[in-house]
Amino acid sequence: MTKIAVVPGSFDPITMGHLDIVKRASSIFDEVKVVVMNNSSKNPLFDVDERMALIAEVTKTIPNVTVDSFAGLLIDYAVEAKANAIIRGLRAVSDFEYEMQITSMNRFLNENIETLFMVSNNQYSFLSSSIVKEVAKYQGNISGLVPDAVEKALIEKFK
Repeated sequence: MTKIAVVPGSFDPITMGHLDIVKRASSIFDEVKVVVMNNSSKNPLFDVDERMALIAEVTKTIPNVTVDSFAGLLIDYAVEAKANAIIRGLRAVSDFEYEMQITSMNRFLNENIETLFMVSNNQYSFLSSSIVKEVAKYQGNISGLVPDAVEKALIEKFK
């Protein structure tokens, strides 16, 4: 049986923390689907296609990773993708309460798909897309916080 994991997020943009979680998941699962969730309550800097292209670029060397998007319930996507698991990254204890609520709801909606938490590497525990965008907006140094392709895209967006 093929083990398929879904790594969901808004990825606006993908950071080294996100990429670390994707790489680690790819070493455990046969297939990893990185899914850009189209969250209507957020006002993204990059549109869905741009985010997908950036993720595809920075994951192109990981053969079992694919990129997709979805506008709807994550659990519905996971069912369509025949996923066994949803992978969620945790940076700090403060993330856990929110993630637990989402996990509990997903479990209520479909008890056959597990949610697994991966704790971020310490070097990325402070990192979020929001903070990266804020620093980039004011031409601060974001080297090492995002892949090179993302850094270039951010610089271009804030010209």
